[in-house]
Amino acid sequence: MASRRAANLLPRGRQCVSSLWVQKPPNSLRQAVSLLHHCHNHCGRTTSALHTGTPSTAAKLLSVDELFAKRSLQEHLKKVETEYSECLRAASGGGGLTEQHCEDELRAKRTRVSLLAPLIQSIRELDTKERETAETETLLRDDDAALRELAELEHEGCLRDIEDLRQKILELLLPEEEADLSDLVLEVTAGVGGQEAMLFTDEVFDMYQRYAQHHGWSFDVLEHMTSEIGGLRHASASVSGPQSYKRMKFEAGVHRVQRVPRTEKQGRMHTSTMTVAVLPQPTEISLTINSKDLRIETKRASGAGGQHVNTTDSAVRIVHLPTGVVAECQQERSQIKNKEKAMKALRAKLYGMKLEEETSRRYNQRKVQIGTKGRSEKIRTYNFSQDRVTDHRIGVTVHDIRSFLLGEELLDHMNSSLQEVSNQEALEELLGENQQDGS
Repeated sequence: MASRRAANLLPRGRQCVSSLWVQKPPNSLRQAVSLLHHCHNHCGRTTSALHTGTPSTAAKLLSVDELFAKRSLQEHLKKVETEYSECLRAASGGGGLTEQHCEDELRAKRTRVSLLAPLIQSIRELDTKERETAETETLLRDDDAALRELAELEHEGCLRDIEDLRQKILELLLPEEEADLSDLVLEVTAGVGGQEAMLFTDEVFDMYQRYAQHHGWSFDVLEHMTSEIGGLRHASASVSGPQSYKRMKFEAGVHRVQRVPRTEKQGRMHTSTMTVAVLPQPTEISLTINSKDLRIETKRASGAGGQHVNTTDSAVRIVHLPTGVVAECQQERSQIKNKEKAMKALRAKLYGMKLEEETSRRYNQRKVQIGTKGRSEKIRTYNFSQDRVTDHRIGVTVHDIRSFLLGEELLDHMNSSLQEVSNQEALEELLGENQQDGS
């Protein structure tokens, strides 16, 4: 991926930018952006400035060293080690098991042991490496110059290993969410602003199609309702590929555009909006739909399409009766294919509702910087006169709208920054829950 290619260009060590947390404490996000900017200059690519507009957001990102200095993190790691030891003892039959311990409980203990094993192994490797580092520090003061030189090389290697192990532990503390492994259904809808909003909706939809191509994902259009002058009223697509939902989930929300419309005679700037919904695509196991709860309607396709349009009942509309959720598709000539695509969209909508219900309590309990990824949240502004794109959740601004709308590196960098902040918030929440449990 583009973000990984950029990361490979960055210097290793304490000033490198990791995939989850940055390594340099002060103004870390700003420094990460500067390094990426530097990489673009020295690679001969078009320079695009990316900077943070809100210093408080950048300051919120803690370095790996700062995170490991937090007492709450150390207490949580000790708690995990204790849990692992107890589960291992119970699973191996050495925990004083009685007849009351059923096979299901034993199975749960064994499952927990297997889940915690990689984390425990990394914690123990870190402890070993920290002891080795302390030993090499004593050799750094030895009278033998040759021995000091060898100790210095070994000490530097230990510090790098400690850095990598700490990063790995943080990643293991936040395992992949179920939805992050899903494909997705993307929906774009024109909002306030009339024809200008529809034109911008068309540009954003094209940006996401190019973003999918950039990552090698499939992009299958489900709906595509155009306006009179070439814009989009509404469109949806099924996007499939590795980490597709994980990399696109932060795009959900209200996108605002500020520019002089092509239909404006007096050169006045207008503000328009469009909405993006990113719905994880469930598997058959994670969501079951009873066929009795569906009303399937067929009708003749409308719009451009030659002789096929208005001659066959190929368009399909499916209504989920318990919730009233509707999905339609008329892109294909075949009614069967349209029904399959409409069902895919319906499943994604219902699964999105299910996930929203499960996570709403957690989001309501605390202020989430990244946001709820909901439809009503204004997340980003595209200002053409200033040639900038600003993400309001983390205060990051990109200068070079045209390059951003290509759906390549700049969009990737923006989403990587959002993922960094989101991961740290999730860790803070985890540590906060740990403190509450221990109080």
